[in-house]
Amino acid sequence: MNVFQTHADIVSDYATYIRSFLKIDDPAIRLTVEEALNQGKLWPEPLLQFNPSFEMYGSLEKLAQAGDIHSDIRDIFKGYSLYKHQVEAIRLGTSGKDFIVTSGTGSGKSLTYIGSIFHYLLSNPHAKGVTAIVVYPMNALINSQFEEFTRYKDNYEETTGKTFPISFGQYTGQEKEDKRAEMRENPPQILLTNYMMLELLLTRLRERSIRDGIYENLSFLVFDELHTYRGRQGADVAMLIRRIRARSIKPVVCIGTSATMVSVGSLAEQSAEVAKVATKLFGKPFSPEQVINETLARSLDYKGLLPSSDALAQAIDAGVNQNADADSLKLHPVAVWL
Repeated sequence: MNVFQTHADIVSDYATYIRSFLKIDDPAIRLTVEEALNQGKLWPEPLLQFNPSFEMYGSLEKLAQAGDIHSDIRDIFKGYSLYKHQVEAIRLGTSGKDFIVTSGTGSGKSLTYIGSIFHYLLSNPHAKGVTAIVVYPMNALINSQFEEFTRYKDNYEETTGKTFPISFGQYTGQEKEDKRAEMRENPPQILLTNYMMLELLLTRLRERSIRDGIYENLSFLVFDELHTYRGRQGADVAMLIRRIRARSIKPVVCIGTSATMVSVGSLAEQSAEVAKVATKLFGKPFSPEQVINETLARSLDYKGLLPSSDALAQAIDAGVNQNADADSLKLHPVAVWL
């Protein structure tokens, strides 16, 4: 596939769609709009970004052999390799400690809390009621994560031939009443929801079964995209968390994830600031050691020598030979620098 041609095709189709309902009688206005459209004001150039190369830890087999995670998780996350920061977070979660993961997009943040929750449920097969709540800021994320959970369930059942031993479900305003009635009758062990629906679950009479299942059994409370909870909304969420923790019979492990919480200062200063925010939001102390950051590894072999500023400037001035083979491009000073 030629990604640039695909981009051009999409833009062309979109431009045709936009122009199809533009009916402007005034010639001057029509000319101005046409000129703007021809300049591509509504469809910017394609954005190219380099994905960071996260430092690897290794296979789930290695983590299971170390006793840090339940052996059945190898069948759930079949074929997965873990990053170093994922393992650091999972080790905290499986030992019953709170943590915050602040790593980039595509770094597998959700696997850290899912792995921690699955480990607990597999290690406590008789756990009933709502053992974990995962709160997302948008229903679209809930739908996406529900599909992920379904994929994990399918992995396990295809590999082992057994029924997946963990129940999960999403409870939002978009589900049909018969589906929600079924969940009220038999609350899942893992509940995916948003904070507004969680507030309603704790206050409406008809959801009493779920509310009681939360207070009697909750062990994990997860807030995804933690940076979205600010100002008055952040205060609402902080009070909601305190109410849940105060009414829960069991100790509750609090987990948060975010790609963009703090971007200034040194790494130590950033971790301290994130810990301060987490302490305020969850109402329990977080230390910088409970804030897990990504660690990066160089993806190209630079043989221990990064290009000097002069070599880099010369390489940029000379441009890139687009006909060069991959090995030559990998040794290019600009590629090594990136």
